[in-house]
Amino acid sequence: MSESSPQPLSAVLAEIAAHDAPRISVAELTQKFGGRAIGALIFVFGLACFLPLPPGATTIFGAPLLLLAPQLVIGASAPWLPRRVKEQTVATADLATGLGRAIGWLRRIEAVSRPRLSILFGPVGERVIGVVCTALALVLILPIPLGNMLPALAVSVLSFSLIQRDGLIALVGYAVTAASATVLVLAAHIVVRALQQVWTVLSHA
Repeated sequence: MSESSPQPLSAVLAEIAAHDAPRISVAELTQKFGGRAIGALIFVFGLACFLPLPPGATTIFGAPLLLLAPQLVIGASAPWLPRRVKEQTVATADLATGLGRAIGWLRRIEAVSRPRLSILFGPVGERVIGVVCTALALVLILPIPLGNMLPALAVSVLSFSLIQRDGLIALVGYAVTAASATVLVLAAHIVVRALQQVWTVLSHA
């Protein structure tokens, strides 16, 4: 299909979920996404971090985000990834399970989504999204139990807005980012207070 009329992201993800090989490489994913590869790869890895995965999995999926998100900041038109990352593979069955949960929602959103608030996707707007996604990726590589879901959702929403060029979705992404930052700050405050109380008890023991 031509670049002027690309397939909806949900259709591309459905093709990936139906991949007939047992595993699919990051290089193959990049090729399937075509000219939208940076945003689409950020979306996929962000979505992977959002899913309920074993401890440490978000560190694995969050690492590529640290390579991809800064490329939005510098205005790259195509993703650059080291050969070692490109050669990494993901089990098609696992990918299909995760994508299967998202494709239905994506189709509903795509049905009402349209390009709007284009100022949010100008040279400055895209770089802002890149900076925010980079900061969120730094959070995602940390092993925080249940603390990565909101940052991962924010990454997915912002990258999806970039693909759709839909500023309304971008605003939702920024709102989720603010919510995730608030939750992380509160969580950090609770942890610090708890450590202070433990230290107080131990010091008076």
